[in-house]
Amino acid sequence: MIVIVALPVMIQQFLAATVGLFDKILAGALPESIVVASLDGLGVGSYVGWLIGIAMAGIGIGGQALIARAMGSGDPDQSHSALAQSLLISTIWGTLFAVVMWFMAPWLADLALNESQADAREYCIEYVRIMAYGLPFFGIMMVGGMCMHGAGESLVPSIIAILVNVVNVGVSWGLSGADLEWLGVDGVENPFGFDLHVSGIAWGTVISFACGALLTLVALARGIKDLRLESRRLCLDVAMAWRVVRIGIPNFFEGLSMWMANLVVLWFIGEVATSKMAQHVLLDSSEDSVDLAEAGQGLQGAHIIAVQWEAFSFLPGFAIGIAAGAIAGQFLGAGNLRMARKAVWTCIGIGVVIMGLLGVVFSIFGKALTSVISDDPVYMETVPSLLLICGVTQVFFAISMVTRQALRGTGDTLWVFIITTCSSYLVRLPAAWFLGIYLEMGLVGIWIGLCGELVVRSMLFLARFMQGGWAKKAI
Repeated sequence: MIVIVALPVMIQQFLAATVGLFDKILAGALPESIVVASLDGLGVGSYVGWLIGIAMAGIGIGGQALIARAMGSGDPDQSHSALAQSLLISTIWGTLFAVVMWFMAPWLADLALNESQADAREYCIEYVRIMAYGLPFFGIMMVGGMCMHGAGESLVPSIIAILVNVVNVGVSWGLSGADLEWLGVDGVENPFGFDLHVSGIAWGTVISFACGALLTLVALARGIKDLRLESRRLCLDVAMAWRVVRIGIPNFFEGLSMWMANLVVLWFIGEVATSKMAQHVLLDSSEDSVDLAEAGQGLQGAHIIAVQWEAFSFLPGFAIGIAAGAIAGQFLGAGNLRMARKAVWTCIGIGVVIMGLLGVVFSIFGKALTSVISDDPVYMETVPSLLLICGVTQVFFAISMVTRQALRGTGDTLWVFIITTCSSYLVRLPAAWFLGIYLEMGLVGIWIGLCGELVVRSMLFLARFMQGGWAKKAI
């Protein structure tokens, strides 16, 4: 049962990661004079996608938990109502966030990029503001998919993810003007001539989100198992909307606290870049200004390349956790606590094996993975070390990811928020600052702090699961 639910979700998450990876590959294939600036700007701008994912996950978790319980107890009326209210709220929420991100774009660029990175700053603002147009579409696609997971349906969201991926690859490549080369082999020349560069990559993603939202609405209107989107339920139902939001509020603030912590990490990286530039000035004050600027560039791009590859491990963990939450929620709805516990433990074991193996890949093939996106020396010298660091902690990341998603799926979102926030601000950020800035270990030190914190977080989530309070949670 776990494999039936988790495998399509894993495929869906893999394809979602592929969308981001292909965007980075395209940025790395742009004209050589703008590659570093493009990857730095797009890397910082990628945080807008993470924020909307966080915002929508709260709504999706609320809808998923309610639908899972309703399906387990044989109450389709409740599941139809929860679906409609979740999609209605996601549309409103996505529109509000689009407006916020439009105005927030210059601040985000200023936070992470120094004065020598003027081109990267412009690319970042351009990317974020275009991506803002796609946020309502992304919300519908993400929340709709999570509601399907609550009903035990994971194949349809995976098919939609495949189509979204195809649209993104085709449109982003066509609009960007990038010529693709793979590991030094002559690649495919772009025949379209639009040459929109970073903005073309962003517009391709927006268009793919719009297609995904449309397909999600069509699938739900036709019906998924016993779950169906009925137009008469799309008017605001305060009681049901509040149930969705009440479950999702802790999840939203948990995600928001993580996102803000990651912004602080971006600031740390910016401080390291500024320090590197200052050291370069002291070593040779006669250098050309362009060369001096280069001394502080590339770190944000290196960070996001490593994060992008790391996504291929934690997104399968996320998918397995989604399956754990959906199955455990349905068992709780049916009053079978023993099977709910067994499902979560089994999912944790599967997650440890898969993410542990991927950690071995990161540790051994770091240089090859880096070169897929860019073989620029600034990345080849740094990214493999980052992948080695995250590779050796993947087992703990698996425990944290799967247990966290399982607790979310059963409605225990308040404790997930408490654990994540405390671990992030009391362990993660202090460790990253101490190693990366205070001890002057740079980006490598920051990553040792970030990945080391996952060990602590995994133990905290595991302790909460074993304590059993999640099984008594009324939703």
